[in-house]
Amino acid sequence: MLERVKQILISEARAIENIPVTENIEKAVRAMLNCKGKVFTTGIGKAGYVAKKTASTLSTTGTPSVFLHPGDAPHGDVGVVCRGDLLLTYSNSGRTREVIETVHHAKHLGVDCVISITASAASPLGELSDIVLEIGEIEEPCPLGLTPTASTSAMIALSDALALTVMSERGFSKEDFAVRHHGGYLGIVSRQ
Repeated sequence: MLERVKQILISEARAIENIPVTENIEKAVRAMLNCKGKVFTTGIGKAGYVAKKTASTLSTTGTPSVFLHPGDAPHGDVGVVCRGDLLLTYSNSGRTREVIETVHHAKHLGVDCVISITASAASPLGELSDIVLEIGEIEEPCPLGLTPTASTSAMIALSDALALTVMSERGFSKEDFAVRHHGGYLGIVSRQ
């Protein structure tokens, strides 16, 4: 059992280690820095949880960000997106219908840039995007090869790299952090 656990951890670490670090990452960072509005994240299922976490991390580190649920988007919630906003999308397959529909509607409303984190730029989502951050084809360590764990670990790691790079480029300080994170232990530490 412990050997199986070790192999899962190695598989997930390998998925992160193998993320292609290309100039598209720099383009994504610049797009986020130049965003005049908010960064909206979207995804569904496990990728949706990554999108929610990313919106929270971005907001904490100085980039106003909100999660837009692709199930609610076609029922009026996409109306929050405006010209000047950026959409950061998540779908490992790049074929998630709800996410693709959300991109179409957000573009219709004038969103300035669509960045996608997906396995392949050749996917339908990749083709709709202005910037594609590929995580590559990842073999999930699940015994069925289906449960998204290594792919979501890669998405989280890449999203964290984006958020922290944007934070650094902004010159975001400990004082800036304290204003946004006034509660809990991190809030106490950031004010010291």
